[in-house]
Amino acid sequence: MALFRLSSVVLGFAASGVFLPLTALAQVVQTPYPVVFVTQMPVPADFTTITAVFGNHRGDLSSAARGGDIWIRYGDGTLKNLTQAAGLSAPGMQGASAISVRDPSPSWDASKIVFSAVVGAPSKRYEVKTYVWQLYEMLGLGQGDTPVVTKVANQPLAFNNISPVYGSDDRIIFTSDRPRSGEMHLYPQLDEYEEAATVTGIWSLDPASGDLALLNHTPSGAFSPTVDSFGRIIFTRWDHLQRDQQADNDNEVARTGTGYSFGTFNYSDETVAAQKLNIRTEVFPEPRADTPTVSGLRFNQFFPWMLHQDGSAEETLNHIGRHELAGYGAQSFLDDSNLVYGFSATLAKARLLNDAMLQIREDPTQPGIFFGTSAPEFGTHAAGQIVKINGAPTDNPDTMGVTYVTASATATSSSDTGAAAPDHSGLYREPVPLSGGQLIAVHTSETRADKNTGDTATPGSRYAFRLMLLQADTSGLFKASAALTPGISKSISFWDPDTLVSYNGPLWELNPVELRPRVRPAKTIHAALQAPEAQVFTEEGVDVQQFRDWLKSNDLAVAVSRNVTLRDKSDKQQPYLLRVRGGVSAVPKSGKVYDVSHMQFFQADQVRGIGGTTQPHAGRRVLAQLMHEPKAANAFTGVPSAVAIAPDGSVAALVPARRAMTWQMTNSQTPVVRERYWLSFQPGEVRVCASCHGINQKSQTGVGEPQNPPEGLRQLLRQWKEGRTVSNDDRVFNWAEAKFPDQLLPKSPTSQMTQGLRYRFYSATNEYLGVKDGRVLYFKPGSMPAPTDVGSLTQYLNPALGEGF
Repeated sequence: MALFRLSSVVLGFAASGVFLPLTALAQVVQTPYPVVFVTQMPVPADFTTITAVFGNHRGDLSSAARGGDIWIRYGDGTLKNLTQAAGLSAPGMQGASAISVRDPSPSWDASKIVFSAVVGAPSKRYEVKTYVWQLYEMLGLGQGDTPVVTKVANQPLAFNNISPVYGSDDRIIFTSDRPRSGEMHLYPQLDEYEEAATVTGIWSLDPASGDLALLNHTPSGAFSPTVDSFGRIIFTRWDHLQRDQQADNDNEVARTGTGYSFGTFNYSDETVAAQKLNIRTEVFPEPRADTPTVSGLRFNQFFPWMLHQDGSAEETLNHIGRHELAGYGAQSFLDDSNLVYGFSATLAKARLLNDAMLQIREDPTQPGIFFGTSAPEFGTHAAGQIVKINGAPTDNPDTMGVTYVTASATATSSSDTGAAAPDHSGLYREPVPLSGGQLIAVHTSETRADKNTGDTATPGSRYAFRLMLLQADTSGLFKASAALTPGISKSISFWDPDTLVSYNGPLWELNPVELRPRVRPAKTIHAALQAPEAQVFTEEGVDVQQFRDWLKSNDLAVAVSRNVTLRDKSDKQQPYLLRVRGGVSAVPKSGKVYDVSHMQFFQADQVRGIGGTTQPHAGRRVLAQLMHEPKAANAFTGVPSAVAIAPDGSVAALVPARRAMTWQMTNSQTPVVRERYWLSFQPGEVRVCASCHGINQKSQTGVGEPQNPPEGLRQLLRQWKEGRTVSNDDRVFNWAEAKFPDQLLPKSPTSQMTQGLRYRFYSATNEYLGVKDGRVLYFKPGSMPAPTDVGSLTQYLNPALGEGF
């Protein structure tokens, strides 16, 4: 259906406002293809507004002022207002049909664009309505064409849908604040930092069928997805897996009796009928404040991530991480001299100066080279320094380097009182490398943080965001040079809703994209199993597709690791002298050695409320809760929500799909190594991380990625073949291993069968524990002449069942 009924438009005359003359330009920049961009009335506020780093998805008028347009700049510099040509916008009073537009993205053949628009503004003072961003497509982009706009069918109608791009199969990939489960009582999801509304992840829609899929669940948000030349979805993700700072504040207020309380509290669960509990309990990760032996964890990054188009294989770009990109990281334990503060092994490389790479776009002339913006969180509208990084699928994180495209001074704003650094050339955002080798970006010459230079009724901004050609100076660093437009001005008024807001002046030029045909890459999907895991499936006689189909039908995935004692050589912030008692170990030097016995899983539940239990604010923040999804019930081995680490260091666990998950290695109940990121899985996914933390080239012991067929996976498949019912024999074995921590080592060896005897052999302690004909047998060669009958199976099964085994 059409966005609006098209009105009569006279094309080709500058006076109509559809085409804009270029006489104001000193020189006309020629580009190989047209550039599509949007104009936006300046919004000087920079917290959860349209140009903010996060929370920029809201459709209210204070976040996204009305009156913007979609423009096209043809290769010769001619400008055309596409939304005005389609009859969708006009200057002056912005009422019920007013629009704001954002995020244009071309189809593979460049015949159309998909974009987001929010429609409507109050028609009178004090009129309060809800406005959301929705997806639209536009055809007719030629100079002589009349653009035609249609709304994308079958999208989530009650939610903000932004940043759309076309997938390889023409599905529309976008971000949305639709709740993970679609349940309105969980709306909106609140981020982990300010408890402000955020998008829930990246979604994929087939408009024809209405098939809608959540590709990843992101507790604090995912931004600006794009499909690269290799078919991967590349995006920025906000990673803030730490405890709630508002709750910490409230705990201090409760302790001292003074200060402002945010009213944080816990819901009993995610349901609509959940109890509002006057508690703020959190269980993961460690607290934000230091203790005498544990560093407080404060974690805040906007790194490049990648994802297959079916939602599988979510990870940082090529598994690059904070050791290669970030500025610092504290050691987890303060009483272990082997753990260090900072990333000394990789500090020689250039870093992301703000721990951020935003608005990522691939260079069409160099596939696998990505440009982006490293910007502060606040004050500059996500504008800062332009950087680039090599990230083709074959690039190893150890050889991926950040390159500064603009001067490092541009990474931050200058002070209001002092002079800017001599090489500070202004602030940049949304770099777009063109197919002709040119680089364009949005730029303001202002170096200070923005502020409202007017007032609520007549706002003004220090920033004049313009589309600019960038050129290198004698140092090789790029600076803004020629403008791509003569500047676009408009007179705009609207109710917001109490105040009549008026603006007459230059508009911001944002969201540029090159309108050119591109080679459609193959759709990336769940990869075939690698040899070690395929070997286990073959040896156990399990059909991989049948197993994956069962996972899909139960909305489950499997997380597999081959040897969790191995860690990348650069990671010296968490324990890396690790040992599975009686099994594998990775102890390359002297120092404190940590035993690890279990991998414990946590799921992201929206159970943190804010605003008090009497009249809480809408929405909930996620908290890491012990995994409790009933369908993901793994065999209990003594630690809640955990699976035992097999003697070879491997792990395999059923986990819920399409929900953010994280985990930690423990020694029984004691945390040892914690995951620092949330990850989500797709139904049917068998996800293998060979080690923890993943190895770039060499581990802490000097070896590469482990290739052992994981025994943990073998145990999971055997349990699955038995109908996911843990045998009574195995329940007793698991119980005995927990009861005798210094015997029966290594823990959790694979159970064997011979001549009616089911048994486990504990190689490190040379012990056997078995069951035959309802009797439990124990044997330690060299210490006794023959197996000893230690009692009936029932005698041991009853306490095992009573303790949850």
